Amino acid sequence: MEAKRYLVIIERGEDGSYSAYVPDLPGCVAVGQNSAEQAKRLIAEAIDAHIQGLIEDGLPVPKPVTQGDYVEAVA
Repeated sequence: MEAKRYLVIIERGEDGSYSAYVPDLPGCVAVGQNSAEQAKRLIAEAIDAHIQGLIEDGLPVPKPVTQGDYVEAVA
């Protein structure tokens, strides 16, 4: 299978925990992690499992199309 690169969003919650999700793979999440690095490792595992589940169910695997970047704003 060809490797794909999906955009991952990592957010820090008010309680200090980190969560991650993949906009191009609805339902693919890793929540309540102790660090951004831990969330990144676990979302990588979740992506693999999510895609494998789609394949096993005979469903199409969405292509990675979402892009991200930082934009500087002066308030």
